[in-house]
Amino acid sequence: VMSILLHGDAAFAGQGVVYETFHLSDLPSYTTNGTIHVVVNNQIGFTTDPRMARSSPYPTDVARVVNAPIFHVNADDPEAVMYVCSVAAEWRNTFNKDVVVDLVCYRRRGHNEMDEPMFTQPLMYKQIHKQVPVLKKYADKLIADGTVTLQEFEEEIAKYDRICEEAYARSKDNKILHIKHWLDSPWPGFFNVDGEPKSMSCPPTGIAEDLLTHIGNVASSVPVKDFKIHSGLSRILRARLEMTKNRVVDWALAEYMAFGSVLKEGIHVRLSGQDVERGTF
Repeated sequence: VMSILLHGDAAFAGQGVVYETFHLSDLPSYTTNGTIHVVVNNQIGFTTDPRMARSSPYPTDVARVVNAPIFHVNADDPEAVMYVCSVAAEWRNTFNKDVVVDLVCYRRRGHNEMDEPMFTQPLMYKQIHKQVPVLKKYADKLIADGTVTLQEFEEEIAKYDRICEEAYARSKDNKILHIKHWLDSPWPGFFNVDGEPKSMSCPPTGIAEDLLTHIGNVASSVPVKDFKIHSGLSRILRARLEMTKNRVVDWALAEYMAFGSVLKEGIHVRLSGQDVERGTF
């Protein structure tokens, strides 16, 4: 048995649980006799420049606390990645100590379907769009070397696509999710008959609809006159205005209304953290 933890670069540098886990690595009652940490390092975490996200040059520097060896490897070179992973596994088996593999790579698209990285990382993403994808780069090399033929490569791609398509089709047949064993058991007597927790009461927090509409309209506008705004962001603001008109809210607009209503009462709101500047959270 070998424990492998997969991390993102910003998470590895920023989550306290990573530091805590390293400090468990050599405790007699907690050790796993060495964990392999694989960091998928796209160099911006979610949307943030590294200089805004951490104080050390590498996201993996936190591993120095237990003197774990750290291998930085170019993820565009699959053979180098395989070599480094073999060395990491051998280190772990030989010395029963933690080891870190830092896959230095990039993310071709956004963090999720709502994220457009050109908003926050335009220079980086101009470079990324010019990059040949690693699969094509490596396939071209193997075909040029005569290791595989173009036909063999295309058959492998088709086989993988087929596996994904068949799994997707099968997923539509599942009508019942068997996840009860993942969920906590309900606590008897915790709620009263109206479904309210017995020991807690919440004061009413509602506000008038015209105030919500006002906040929605402000949150859908550009505060500076003649400010040239990115067309993608204009589309988001238009959609937000439309939602306000239709008395519908999504998560982001709900947050605007919460913050806006607190501000209207003269209470200062300060957001701090990696992704607040572009309004992600």
